[in-house]
Amino acid sequence: MSRGLVSIVGAGPGDPDLITVKALKRIQSADVIMYDRLVNDQLLAEAREGALRIYCGKAPGLHSMSQEMIGRMLAAHAAEGKQVVRLKGGDPFIFGRGGEEALVLAEAGIAFEIIPGITSAVGTSASSLIPLTHRGIASSFACVTGTGSDGSVSSVRWDLLAHSVDTLVIYMGISQLPQIQHELLHHGKSGYTPAALIERGTTSEERIITGTLAELHSLAKSHQVNNPALIMIGESVLIREQLLQMQQAANASMTG
Repeated sequence: MSRGLVSIVGAGPGDPDLITVKALKRIQSADVIMYDRLVNDQLLAEAREGALRIYCGKAPGLHSMSQEMIGRMLAAHAAEGKQVVRLKGGDPFIFGRGGEEALVLAEAGIAFEIIPGITSAVGTSASSLIPLTHRGIASSFACVTGTGSDGSVSSVRWDLLAHSVDTLVIYMGISQLPQIQHELLHHGKSGYTPAALIERGTTSEERIITGTLAELHSLAKSHQVNNPALIMIGESVLIREQLLQMQQAANASMTG
């Protein structure tokens, strides 16, 4: 029996309409779909009749399946000649552990492909009206993880990020927000820097809370912000208010 193919697919940031055409084709033709926690159910509904769906999602402190088991299952199904889709939220190569799974497959001699998805930073930038870059305000941005592999605050160089990047996007940072805020302030980033918390970005349940870096922890606590959520810090957060005002003015003129 010929070996199958594993497609490591990015499902996008939450809105099922943001899936790529290529990714949707793989979902519709798959024999097996191994999917993560944040994958929209509407995408799973696109699977053909008879396709095997296997949940292997991870929540903070709760893993339904170990990473080692996921790799073994992907290889085993493909070795049986099946077309396998490993469906991940966002993009597989941006905090998605897609590289780790690709290495496991390569070592096992299994054919694989990577199909990119819209990562959360890009998706929520658009849905929240907060540009990652903006002429005259932000010419650079960085995406970092706020939580390390052991569950503690990430070991990223907050001292460098405090001054070298215009827009900072922090994934998986809500549980470590007090420490992240402290690190940035300690290394000289102004507490008045505009900031936003974006919960469930691009979905119908999206919440956007804006303030300043110095207010972030108290805002998250008072609004009971939960994962999945992104933290965005930088002057470009102020563009959101300008765009909202312009939208409201345009809508008023149309209805008037």
